[in-house]
Amino acid sequence: MKHAWRWMILVWLAGAPAMADVPAAGTPAGQAMDQQVQELKDEVLDLNRELFMLEEELLFPANTQVAVFVSMDVGEYFTLDSVQLTLDGKPVSKYLYTGREVQALNRGGVHRLYLGNLKSGSHELVAIFTGQGTHERDYRRGATLKFDKGIGAKYVELAISDRASKMQPEFMVREWE
Repeated sequence: MKHAWRWMILVWLAGAPAMADVPAAGTPAGQAMDQQVQELKDEVLDLNRELFMLEEELLFPANTQVAVFVSMDVGEYFTLDSVQLTLDGKPVSKYLYTGREVQALNRGGVHRLYLGNLKSGSHELVAIFTGQGTHERDYRRGATLKFDKGIGAKYVELAISDRASKMQPEFMVREWE
């Protein structure tokens, strides 16, 4: 993909007029040139968006795709620091959260932790949550999900919620339908 951008820039530069041929900015010809430059910028942005979507489709086809998301509810009994994700015994993702990201999760945000390809069959996903619990105690808890991957995309949510009855956090792993 990087080479495609270099090629587009070189083609664009090759067609650019020499500086002596560029009209002044305040003249009608200069305004027309500004309009053309803006149209080119818009076209490049549209092309970039289309290339990104095409790249996603090629790298992660829908029939083999698996995506893992992290969500939090309330967050009184646990402050998230990081999540480590293992799929079929192989580490696939580690993420260290900033304070702003944790605040966004507490307000209902969802973070895509992992996106990858997975063949059909039985699989095991293990998530290790690290953070601070009540009374600033360090927490390290795990959650496991065994699932069957069929044809089509598979979406999994790692949900962290407060269990008020025990005054502890609860870590759940569930499949989205």
